[in-house]
Amino acid sequence: MEVLQDKRSPGERFEQFVTDVIYDRAKMSPAARALAAFLRALSVLFERIVRLRFLLYRTRILRDTPLGCKVVVVGNLTVGGTGKTPVVEKMARVMASHGRKVAILSRGYKSKKEPLLRRILRWLNLASRPAPRIVSDGKNVLLGAEIAGDEPYMLARNLVSCGVCVVVDRDRVYAGEYAIRHFGVDVIILDDGMQYLPLRGSINLLLVDKTNPFGNGNLLPRGILREPVEHLKRGSYIFLTKSDGNPNPALVERIRKYNPDAEIIECTHQPKRLCAVFGDMPDIELGEMRGRRVATFSGIATPDKFEEFVRRYGARIAYNRRFSDHHRFSEKDLGEVFEGARLAGAEFIVTTEKDMVRLSRDLKPPIPIYYLRLEIEILSDHDSFESAVERICA
Repeated sequence: MEVLQDKRSPGERFEQFVTDVIYDRAKMSPAARALAAFLRALSVLFERIVRLRFLLYRTRILRDTPLGCKVVVVGNLTVGGTGKTPVVEKMARVMASHGRKVAILSRGYKSKKEPLLRRILRWLNLASRPAPRIVSDGKNVLLGAEIAGDEPYMLARNLVSCGVCVVVDRDRVYAGEYAIRHFGVDVIILDDGMQYLPLRGSINLLLVDKTNPFGNGNLLPRGILREPVEHLKRGSYIFLTKSDGNPNPALVERIRKYNPDAEIIECTHQPKRLCAVFGDMPDIELGEMRGRRVATFSGIATPDKFEEFVRRYGARIAYNRRFSDHHRFSEKDLGEVFEGARLAGAEFIVTTEKDMVRLSRDLKPPIPIYYLRLEIEILSDHDSFESAVERICA
């Protein structure tokens, strides 16, 4: 029997309650209905602000900045996991193999920020702003996940062998100029950049989660949309992620209503293997999980899919612990996971790649820990994906 542990703090429980209301997963109690109504009012206000912002850029009252090289924007219309990171990694890897010098720009979500007092003193002293955070210079990984952010560190770690640079700064124009000047890049990938309008993109790769394309149709904070659905028209290519390969004519029709020309490419996130978190253990082929008792833990937005992958390959989840998204694991957290895994008789522990980067290298677990390595696979219109790469590299 699977044991699901929920030892979240009251703050984390409230965060989960709000998330469940936004995703319409919460039981509609009076509290949930009241919160939904309040969020709906805020959503109307947010939509007006979003439309005004786009209008200001469209009428050139606010101006975007070209960088003089190809800028590939990878993003979506929604919050939550549509699988951007594997798509960014695949695009960077393919372009690097075509001989391009690639840099990935990220804002470094939940990375360690410069202290406010230091920023104020720098402003008062008219000091020059610090350089962007260089997670990878294409030769070495220079920063860890706490300073760089989980996704930038993961991309740097996986792509350093390809010579891809990863740069983090909230001002992506400044970061892009720095990457061109110091690393000689000729292609920039703007990670999670659909809503970053100050930087002019050359091509927009718009990702749509096929399992939950637009939520309940509301903008934040009542729904998961960052901008209206009709902004599907902004996509040069539209990737349907998390696809099972089965057709969805209604979704395609809705996309075509707003974007009749963009090529639609279906892809899936395919588990490849279990990789050892610590280098002294060999990797495990997925088939070797069949019939074995394992423990799982994760701190991601949608853990269900991860747990489903583990079960799909025949593992028996004897113990499962969920944390909030981007949770920073304390010694106490991990101690509870290890103890729960031991009491459940688990042979090893499985986590996600995004969670792996937040584990201390000094960790000494009592049983082996592996992370599930996922890679993007194109299910349809493979030529379209290749043509996108060729167009970028032309």
